[in-house]
Amino acid sequence: MTHDPTPEPTASPATVRVLLVDDHAVVRQGLRLFLGLDPLIDVIGEAANGEEALQAAATLHPDVVIMDLMMPVMDGITATRTLKRQHPDTEVIALTSTLEEHKVNGAIEAGAISYMLKDASSDTLADAIHAAARGEVRLHPEAAKRLVRDFRGGEMRESLTPKETIVLQLLAHGYSNRDIATDQGVSEATVKTHVSRLLSKLGLDSRTQAALYALKHGIATLDGVNV
Repeated sequence: MTHDPTPEPTASPATVRVLLVDDHAVVRQGLRLFLGLDPLIDVIGEAANGEEALQAAATLHPDVVIMDLMMPVMDGITATRTLKRQHPDTEVIALTSTLEEHKVNGAIEAGAISYMLKDASSDTLADAIHAAARGEVRLHPEAAKRLVRDFRGGEMRESLTPKETIVLQLLAHGYSNRDIATDQGVSEATVKTHVSRLLSKLGLDSRTQAALYALKHGIATLDGVNV
């Protein structure tokens, strides 16, 4: 008697470990309540300022940090810059109530992968969290427009290859390394190499800056971009 082969189990989606940082307890409570509706988001801790956020990140090792920008003791931009230097694999979503240009630019320059407003729906924020965990860029549409307008990237040190240009376009459209690898029929390791090289050639530090560079220079457009 023959038996059908047992199908290989499909990998379960990974739970995203999130640290909430805001100086208002009621905001943190609201975020915890909203995000608690998503079974794949685990709020592992809270902090009331940037200094507490750095201490918490060092012990809790979150995947994603939701970072308010205006806080006492240490503001969110300073905390983001330090956190990304100490924990480069942890992604930061800047979450604030305003679109003040110096804060938008400062957050992205500090290393935040996304910029969202506090009036965003719980579904939008949850989507941004999962996207950040995958290394995908998400920006509030108005923030994206201002960032593109004011973006001052480094000068191109070396021309991009055709493949690097395609990778840059896909990156600007919110693709993760895995998505790009699937689209281009290559390995994720190859995509990581392309991303590293194009960042070096463009004199940039992050995927978000690369996305803004692509939009600024017409390599990609805002139409259809996940912002």
